[in-house]
Order: sequence, then structure tokens, then C-alpha cells
Amino acid sequence: MVLSLLLSTFITVFIAELGDKTQLATLTISGTSNKPLAVFLGSSSALVFASLIGALTGGTISSFLPEVVLKSIASITFFIIGIKLFINSFTIDKEEKEDNEKN
Repeated sequence: MVLSLLLSTFITVFIAELGDKTQLATLTISGTSNKPLAVFLGSSSALVFASLIGALTGGTISSFLPEVVLKSIASITFFIIGIKLFINSFTIDKEEKEDNEKN
């Protein structure tokens, strides 16, 4: 039971982290330094601590709120972030067009 939870969590986080800002920042820092091991250790420990905060917070909150409420809050939050990113993508495109027309 614990192994399946561990594996599903690993796969979910691994896929979610591929190509995100953290990975790009790690790639950039590693490319500008000659110390890839130090960058790896710093990046991976940051991810571990951020995940620890999430797990502890989620565990604490789950003792006060039912699972359905937590899932609803997470769903609504991701939906709002997605809508904002979608709207911003059009705003940025519009600004880039205006900048290109000026040049």
C-alpha cells in the first residue's frame, strides 16, 4: 500500500516538474557554473523542503477539512491559475505585436 502511494507520488511529481521553471532555473544555473553537483544538491534539497512543507501542511489541514473540500480547493485554485495564464498569454502576444509594430 505504501509502495504504491510512494510510486504514484513520485511519478506525479516527476512528470509535473519536467520542463517547469525550477528545472529551467537549475539548467541555467548549471550551465553558468562549473559545479553541476552543487547545483544538483541545492536544487534537489530545495524541492525536498518544498515538498516537505506541502506534505506537512496538507496533513495538518486534512485533520480539519474533509478530503472533498481539499480537492475542491485545489481544483478551483488550479482552474484560476490556468485561466489567468490563458488570459495572460493573449495579453503578452498583444504587447509583443505592439512592440514589433513600433520597431
